[in-house]
Amino acid sequence: MVKIGVTVFPGSNCDRDVYNTFKTKLHCNVNYIEERNKIKNFDAIIIPGGFTYGDRLRAGAIAAHSPMMDKIKEMADNGIPILGICNGFQILVESGLLPGALMPNKTLKFVCRWIDVIITNNKTPFTNLYKIHQKVQIPIAHGEGQYVIDKQTYTEAKNNNQIIMKYDERENPNGSMDNIAAICNLRGNVMGMMPHPERASDSDLALNGFSTNAIFVFKSLINYINRN
Repeated sequence: MVKIGVTVFPGSNCDRDVYNTFKTKLHCNVNYIEERNKIKNFDAIIIPGGFTYGDRLRAGAIAAHSPMMDKIKEMADNGIPILGICNGFQILVESGLLPGALMPNKTLKFVCRWIDVIITNNKTPFTNLYKIHQKVQIPIAHGEGQYVIDKQTYTEAKNNNQIIMKYDERENPNGSMDNIAAICNLRGNVMGMMPHPERASDSDLALNGFSTNAIFVFKSLINYINRN
């Protein structure tokens, strides 16, 4: 059975949503991780959203320098899939596992709504069950989601197909450069995304007209692990 680790930092608040999705919807062996010495024998690590350490200094900055992240960096170096969602994305950027930076939204307002993102790379552990250019309906909830990156690194990331998801250009919610909603490392095993797939994974949402195809981020991960 696929074994998933979900990190819990002081201030994490989406850990239960991620845990319940993997446990009840996808029937994985999933465990919370609260300290470095409990990270072992996991097939993948999810760093969920929240406000770790109160977002002091910058969102994700303190968590990025925690002992737990030292172990996660080792796992990333060994090819283990690492997914950061929202604050988890911020942590991955602050820790140096992903390029760029996440700044306050261009409007300087917290945004919380459903949006559309477009899959721009379906060759990753997190998107392999999507079609290229597929539109995914998914919620966002963040105040520091404006992704910025210097021109040279952006060009390298684009040429290396590291841009995984983009916001629909008509509704970029935070001012992210090139509408970037998700990006991965050069190896492809570490991805950060600002939208919340765990909040679009319950079939009851379909009864109210919402799509649940965001759960295929997690299903793609399980598919990748089972194939490798």
